[in-house]
Amino acid sequence: MDGPDLFQHLRALTDHRGVFEHALLDTPRREHGYCVDDVARALIVVVREPDHDPELQRLGEIYLGFLEAAIGTDGLAHNRMDEHGEWTDEPSMGDWWGRLLWGLGTAAARAPDAHIRARALHAFDRAAQQESQDLRTIAFAALGASEVASRHPDDMPARHLLRELIDAIPQSTDTDWPWPEPRLRYANASIAEALIAAGGRLGDDEAVGRGLTLLEFLLSVETSADRLSVTGHGGRGPDDVGPLFDQQPIEVAAIADASARAFEQTDDDRWLIGIALAWQWFRGRNDSHTPMVDEGTGAGFDGLERDGRNENRGAESTLAAISTHQQARRVGALEDT
Repeated sequence: MDGPDLFQHLRALTDHRGVFEHALLDTPRREHGYCVDDVARALIVVVREPDHDPELQRLGEIYLGFLEAAIGTDGLAHNRMDEHGEWTDEPSMGDWWGRLLWGLGTAAARAPDAHIRARALHAFDRAAQQESQDLRTIAFAALGASEVASRHPDDMPARHLLRELIDAIPQSTDTDWPWPEPRLRYANASIAEALIAAGGRLGDDEAVGRGLTLLEFLLSVETSADRLSVTGHGGRGPDDVGPLFDQQPIEVAAIADASARAFEQTDDDRWLIGIALAWQWFRGRNDSHTPMVDEGTGAGFDGLERDGRNENRGAESTLAAISTHQQARRVGALEDT
């Protein structure tokens, strides 16, 4: 899964507008159209790939153009576009707004072309005039803000989003369930990662410590013996006992990203275990002993079931596989240990 094959299936899901959301097996379901959530994820993996060849730059420009067009004059964003290029919803606030900021912030910091970085920063600032009350939406936006702050530490919209995230996660007094929600839901590790990132960018060591504590708790809950056993589609509460299914690849990718962030922040090798376990989950070290990635094409399968997997290979799962591969490759954790 090295070189251009890493993006083979993503290219198949992409046309001149964006990334098709769903697939039937490995064939794009064009009739289901596109969504900002997936295009933002696609922009992130493309711009953080170290080998910036012309094809990846072309994909990045498609994804950036889609996100720019999604933003309304007031900073709210569309999410869904049909196969003919028409938006099917009104600009509003939801996870997609946070992911849009995450994608734009990453491009503003990491895109190899200065013009692309400038466009992404301008679009980020346009959308960042809005605020959300939803924890995940704030966390996704803060991850984009942390990228902007890495290159533009005085950017006020970015700093505001980082502080907003820290303020949204109070210190827990429950040692048995320190998570800031009564149940784990989806992309849980992104909340811990955002707290680590926000604290690091703002020099708030207490926030960093709280983020590391949340990540450590999450890994303890979502690890069974020698493998990840992540929260299923129905969520997980304090009294739930696993394994839980329909396990989603985005949960695993979030663990890889958060573990990489924790390693960068602390230089502590123990966080590398989370990255390795995440990639091993995709390769089949999971509760169903089933590979969740086609290593020849980079395609990710849509969900881990008790008796196997969902054979469809949509954008969300494919981008989760690519993202996890990127993190594992960066720290030398591609092979099973």
